[in-house]
Amino acid sequence: MQKRPDPGFFAELEAREIVKQVTDPELAQALGKEPMTLYIGFDPTADSLHVGGLLPLVTLRRFQLAGHRPIAVIGGATGMIGDPSGKTQERSLLTDEKIAHNLKGITKNIAKVLDLSPASGAKVLNNADWTRSVSYIEFLRDIGKHFTVNHMTAKESVRARLEDREHGISYTEFSYMLLQAYDFLVLKERENCLLQVGGSDQWGNITAGIDLIRKVHGTNAGVYGMTHPLVMKADGTKFGKSEQGAIWLDSDKTSPYQFYQYFIQTTDADVIRLLRYYTFLPLKEIASLENSLKTEPEKRTSQLTLARELTRMVHGDSELSQVERTSQALFGSAIKELDERSLLDVMSGAPTTQKSKDLLSQGIPLVELVAETGLCSSKGAARKDITAGGIYVNNDRVNDASHVLKTADLISGGYIVLRKGKRTYHLVAFR
Repeated sequence: MQKRPDPGFFAELEAREIVKQVTDPELAQALGKEPMTLYIGFDPTADSLHVGGLLPLVTLRRFQLAGHRPIAVIGGATGMIGDPSGKTQERSLLTDEKIAHNLKGITKNIAKVLDLSPASGAKVLNNADWTRSVSYIEFLRDIGKHFTVNHMTAKESVRARLEDREHGISYTEFSYMLLQAYDFLVLKERENCLLQVGGSDQWGNITAGIDLIRKVHGTNAGVYGMTHPLVMKADGTKFGKSEQGAIWLDSDKTSPYQFYQYFIQTTDADVIRLLRYYTFLPLKEIASLENSLKTEPEKRTSQLTLARELTRMVHGDSELSQVERTSQALFGSAIKELDERSLLDVMSGAPTTQKSKDLLSQGIPLVELVAETGLCSSKGAARKDITAGGIYVNNDRVNDASHVLKTADLISGGYIVLRKGKRTYHLVAFR
């Protein structure tokens, strides 16, 4: 950790539009004076974070690089209840076993972005470690007495649910604010943690923690809160979702290729903002990318840069190299060299036909297969397209209408890729 933090750090956060709200304008000056310990909470509702949860993790890393000490708090206790913020109905309650499983997966995600070496001082903590030992009576006596129901119901996350007559809010969720406030108090006392950061929907929970600390330790407790914006697409839809579902940081849930392709497809309206939020590229370089986006949008340089930077951060240089080779193989003969996982990634959006491998021993006329898969409307149309050079087998052009497919044409352990024209693909899987 640096002896002196970066005095221009908060100004850069603002320039990147990462700062939404702060509880005290003195935070900027405080961050420039001495290293500060801060924390962000992560909800263990799944065994991986998705890209919507990547911004707080990257923000912790920014603080770390600027000379501060980050703590990632996984809600092993609060996750059993569920935060009502931004939700229209109560979440499903998780078992101890499920939370323990999820904690392991999320810790792996965090370790890819944060430096968790002992020398760094950074930590991953589970709030169940200081919550489970507190009895209900003790909690009411020591924590609950500092909160009025009037004050709690004035918080946006609670008030919105109270106004929803269909779903309302359970007492369990109503108590969530107190538990998160207690986290901040414990971290202040045990780790000298002075700053809590979270999404803008966490404002009420963050200020509740500050109020609690001030009531317990006095008005000059020196603690702060900061929120970052919730990441939404320019069209108003939620960031981090695709047609196939959430884009996860765990490669077993979302492959590195699918991860890369998600960011390649970022719209022009979103990409510069995401470069500011998620990458560590200098702002001058991002400004240059913004200029190229205006003058040469067809090159998609900004999208390629975003995809490369985030794939490298989350999955590493080796996976990035593999992903780029896989992407290039889609249009060349290198497709024959792909392993099965990479091929299936590349062809994930293409229709697939299942065939018996035994048929290849006698040979399958290409004309018949092209017509059967629907690449051409009939055998006659298939013959015409093949003769004209418009049909490809494993990205090799075939212009012989009498061509017969054999076992030797299989790639990646049992597949043939058919293509019509430049971009119309069909995958044939032989089993």
